[in-house]
Amino acid sequence: MYPEDDLLPLSALQHLAFCERQWGLIHLEQQWNENRLTAEGRLLHENADSETTEIRDGVRTCRGLRVRSLKYGIAGRADVVEFGPDGPRPVEYKRGKPKKDDIDEVQLCAQALCLEEMLGVSIPEGSLFYGEPRRRTPVIFDQTLRQRVEILIRRLHELTRAALTPHPVYAPKCRSCSLLEVCGPKATGGKSAKQYLKTALREVLDGGGVRGVE
Repeated sequence: MYPEDDLLPLSALQHLAFCERQWGLIHLEQQWNENRLTAEGRLLHENADSETTEIRDGVRTCRGLRVRSLKYGIAGRADVVEFGPDGPRPVEYKRGKPKKDDIDEVQLCAQALCLEEMLGVSIPEGSLFYGEPRRRTPVIFDQTLRQRVEILIRRLHELTRAALTPHPVYAPKCRSCSLLEVCGPKATGGKSAKQYLKTALREVLDGGGVRGVE
């Protein structure tokens, strides 16, 4: 069991699932840039993050519900949790279309693990609501997905303890990352963003006859 002070954000888990280096840049080096994709996602979440509750047709809907797991050492907020006759069901709002990878499913399943621990229930499935098709995609929390999430959570804690930004590895998905220029996956040679910028600045100043930059 993790103490409250050691709980890591659920958002970090999704960043890690997308790219370990992106996780390091955001959560260790505090780097952030917004592009069209992140802006659209932020706007989509504004209503879901309102921390309101309503009851309609026998279903209680809680928005922006805070969740946490002491077993896994994670905490965050669920966009929407619906409490109906079949029990709680997390619903996560996403921009665009369903993705080819599983990072959205990972985030949703992690929310379910938190809710299961908090409420003492079993949650077999949840939903992802995508902005472009504007319909729900069901997600089954089977053993394969649960194991995938547990492995990522362990990796998240491992990397957090090490406090080192992973080296860049260029992939096609880099083109959609808002941190592409900060990361420089083709140019940094494995250095952190801070190290790369520091070295680049030194080279510019040295070339202009200025010395002594540390």
